[in-house]
Amino acid sequence: MGMLRWMCGHSRMDKIRNEDISDKVGVALIDDKMREARLRWFRHVQKRSPDAPKDVEGASTQWDDIQRKLGNHPPKPPAFKPPPFTPETSNSKPKDKDWIDEKTQDELDELEDDPQLNDDRFLQEYRKKKLAEIREAAKIARFGAVLPISGSHFVREVSQAPDDTWVVVLLYKDGYSGCQILLQCLEELAMRYPATKFVKIISTDCISNYPDRNLPTVLVYNNGALKSNYVGLHNFGRRCIPEVMFSLCVALTLCQSDPVLNDGRRKHEQSREAVLDGVRKSFLEKVVAEHEDDDGSSSD
Repeated sequence: MGMLRWMCGHSRMDKIRNEDISDKVGVALIDDKMREARLRWFRHVQKRSPDAPKDVEGASTQWDDIQRKLGNHPPKPPAFKPPPFTPETSNSKPKDKDWIDEKTQDELDELEDDPQLNDDRFLQEYRKKKLAEIREAAKIARFGAVLPISGSHFVREVSQAPDDTWVVVLLYKDGYSGCQILLQCLEELAMRYPATKFVKIISTDCISNYPDRNLPTVLVYNNGALKSNYVGLHNFGRRCIPEVMFSLCVALTLCQSDPVLNDGRRKHEQSREAVLDGVRKSFLEKVVAEHEDDDGSSSD
């Protein structure tokens, strides 16, 4: 009202009534505006169809109830009630561990996304099996490559390696053919035996003024101690033999005195003889597979 008085150029000192100020400006009274709003809502409800959906299922207004009593609206429909739940008897039998083991990986993945499968015990067993497979794969894929290191990282990567980890260190330099040949063999062994740590370091970064005539040099560490060393390429066999056989010679030489190579598939450390047998068997399977591939390509 103070704003209306200001618009008209008056103040309370002029002693003009509020009704006169409202009539002069043309503002409706608040009572009239409230009555207009109520009548507007009344007309809106009156025009509404009795079959119109309500906010809540089965809810009704007082106006609708009065109209039903007068017979102007049809009777109120009954509230919807869903049918009682009856579990299926065919698939209600719980699944045991044998039932899970009989399924293939693709079938298990499909069953995990099946909305009709409501067996908590099956899902728990399946999750446990998947987690065990993931942990086992993580243990196996521990290294899997020849890691380059620098002289400042030698103690951390080699001397302070875990007690159950064998570390094979290659001292090399670029531009030497013998270093390149031995590095290729160690890269293959690193993929075959991911639980064994293979690293490479430039010879002068590891040992100052290390003579180039001793390259390549291989050092084998375990539990922070040097177990064996091989100076020169001649310690691993002749260079004229095939690449597969030379990799086998390198693997057998590394395992001459200790079980250096470990594929990570066995929980307990194997003996030297068992590791040597595994190395021979692994390379024999590779040679046979390559020979079969060559025969198949030649026959085509």
